[in-house]
Amino acid sequence: MKYPKPSLLILYGSLSTLGFGFACTLFVHLFISEVPSYLFFIIPFLGAAFVFFIFNFLLKKFIQHRLSILYRSVQTKHEEVDIQYLEESLDDMIENAEEKIEEWKNFQGKEISKLKDQEVFRREFLGNLAHELKTPIFSIQGYILTLLEGGLEDDEINQKFLERASVATDRIVGILDDLDNITKMEEEKFQLKMESFDLVKLAKESMETLELMANEKSITFDLSAQEDQAFVTADRDKIGQVLTNLIRNSIAYGNDGGYTRVTIFSIDELTTIQVSDNGIGIDESEHARLFERFYRVEKSRTRHKGGSGLGLAIVKHIIDAHNQKIAVQSTPGIGSQFHFSLDKS
Repeated sequence: MKYPKPSLLILYGSLSTLGFGFACTLFVHLFISEVPSYLFFIIPFLGAAFVFFIFNFLLKKFIQHRLSILYRSVQTKHEEVDIQYLEESLDDMIENAEEKIEEWKNFQGKEISKLKDQEVFRREFLGNLAHELKTPIFSIQGYILTLLEGGLEDDEINQKFLERASVATDRIVGILDDLDNITKMEEEKFQLKMESFDLVKLAKESMETLELMANEKSITFDLSAQEDQAFVTADRDKIGQVLTNLIRNSIAYGNDGGYTRVTIFSIDELTTIQVSDNGIGIDESEHARLFERFYRVEKSRTRHKGGSGLGLAIVKHIIDAHNQKIAVQSTPGIGSQFHFSLDKS
């Protein structure tokens, strides 16, 4: 049931007072003392007007006081109490208060939803982090136990197991370093060293550093560029890290005998670079979460070759820091393509 506006309720009350005043005046005139005819109208109307203005004034002051307390108690941190809501007519004040409460309700609903999503992410992150660290730690533990149980006396075994334990230790260090880098990026504690450099040359260098890894799977590299040089303005070291991570992923998830292709082209004031392959691909439903820390698309893409699981998360942070976007196009069984743009020099 929708109640009338406050001003109408006060008006109804005033009209009731008018009728009651007229009845009382008539009663006095007939049974107590004669009342001049003009007072039959003046007394009831004055009483009704008095009731209307007094109740309107008092009720408005009461509601202003209560609303100001309500606003201050439920306002969000980024809001201040808007005094103009308390200076309007009584009807507008009530209407705006209802709208404001609805806004706060929606805002709190979104905040609760966001907190639930963060809680799910936190649980997944801790579970994935524990799994990532557990694998190399268990390996080191197994090597040490074997050495303690007699393997230490065998020169061939102790050398081999110590080398494997060193590799597992390096993996843990790599995970922790990547976590430290991401934390600094999220807190904006790192500064970009913007400079002009040749993106084609940087792509060649990144591919050369991963050539041995590609040869192990007989993957061929292909670099395609519109020009021999493509100068951009960015942080050379950080973009080199982006290219290395994307190319490494392309190799790791590529098919034996496949290819990794790097394409560079310019449109207007931007230079775009694409890293594509003909590997196992990624289902479209997974694209939105690809850049989350430790997020694993499927079992066939998990814990490969001792990677930290943080490569794409670092890539996204670096590209975001350059005020650019990285996008992915992928089809299972056909391959994947990651691409981003940088400002021309």
